[in-house]
Amino acid sequence: MLLERFYDTDLAQASYLIASTDEGRAVVVDPRRDVQEYLDLATKHGLTITDVTETHIHADYLSGTRELASATGATVHVSGHGGADWSYGYDAHLLHDGDEIVLGEVRLRALFTPGHTPEHLSYLVTDGGVADEPGYLLSGDFIFAGDLGRPDLLDEVAGGEDTREESARTMFASLRDRFVTLPDHVLVFPGHGAGSACGKSLGAVPSTTVGYEKRFAWWAPLVAADEEDAFVDRLLHGQPEAHAYFARMKRQNRDGPAVRGPAEPLVELAPADAATRLADGSAVLLDTRSLEDVHRSAVVGALTVPAATSRSTYAAWSYDPEREATPLILLARDATQAEELRDNLLRVGIDAVGGFVTSLEGLPSFTPESVAPADLAAHPHDLVLDVRGRDEHANGAVPGSQQLHGGRALWELEKLPQDGRIVVYCQSGLRAGVVSSALRRAGYDITELEGSYAGWSRWTEAAR
Repeated sequence: MLLERFYDTDLAQASYLIASTDEGRAVVVDPRRDVQEYLDLATKHGLTITDVTETHIHADYLSGTRELASATGATVHVSGHGGADWSYGYDAHLLHDGDEIVLGEVRLRALFTPGHTPEHLSYLVTDGGVADEPGYLLSGDFIFAGDLGRPDLLDEVAGGEDTREESARTMFASLRDRFVTLPDHVLVFPGHGAGSACGKSLGAVPSTTVGYEKRFAWWAPLVAADEEDAFVDRLLHGQPEAHAYFARMKRQNRDGPAVRGPAEPLVELAPADAATRLADGSAVLLDTRSLEDVHRSAVVGALTVPAATSRSTYAAWSYDPEREATPLILLARDATQAEELRDNLLRVGIDAVGGFVTSLEGLPSFTPESVAPADLAAHPHDLVLDVRGRDEHANGAVPGSQQLHGGRALWELEKLPQDGRIVVYCQSGLRAGVVSSALRRAGYDITELEGSYAGWSRWTEAAR
């Protein structure tokens, strides 16, 4: 048996290829939309991808299940659970609890584990060439290393009303009746790692075991003692705000993401051509430089999405493909990086990429306005906007500031003054820079707080 983990550090998302090397057949679980890596690995090992499946209807990225099936002719398997609202809306083979995907001596058995979502499946994997019982669990967003999938997303992004407590109780039942009954030796491979918004405090290790989680996870003593109410309170408390784009991901993944097909190579644009497109509004620049560089000189109308980290997430904060189709021009050091950036965008359903540039020469620029903490009181403004999370704001904030999570800002503009100046901050400045560029493009008068809250805290401490 071959088990290969593919990990997207940007979204902290894991997908898996499992194969019978004797049969030469493989299944991919929870694939990304840029599918070439799976195809390359299959070719390397002389495998045919005959099956593709996913653990649940994802919210944080656009599934590549249909994309990979189109590229390979593989059979698509999805959960047959979930009820009327959360059943898949496209043709696929429906799996129910206990059903199997069989690849010769390798078997994946569906285990119905609702709680994070109503239709959620985990997969027990048996390598029949070695043992006659499961040795691995692909747990999706059910079990993470040290944590659990959040049960509140239907309320947060999918139009649910007061479903979070019921979902948390369902999660408790899945743990009690399914997970803790598994043998301790079973190796668990989760769908996410540290940094994902699909849980509160995910571990950074790539795998865990049933026995380890039963002994050390925060929820284990509560389940062992059958303390369901205490479990529900603990699980629901402190869940972070969900990004607004999660709602789009949920709908598209339920109904069936459009199949994109093979991508053409991105074209490098001459600076003059890019300048013309930006000037007439037929394109928008995705500026991938560091925030420090952008603060020295920003391109008019550009979106700031630094290439160093969380580029998929920040792009989806800044650009909504359901509202507009203006092609993005990517700033990249070369064609290789441009293709990598395009893959990041594809993973969150942003397909409109019209080329790339390697230089900003000749593009109209300006210096973004900022204000030092010491000068904020005298600086004319109508709102101080904190784009951190609720818990961050509650633990300390600029006095009088209004909190609105950066991942929701463009979707909740009614909370912002249409006229007047808005001072934006986060913790270190990165999120504020991303959101500020998106709000400027939307027509708002934006000033960034120098050093953001960390700078504010240093100044107030020094002033005492």
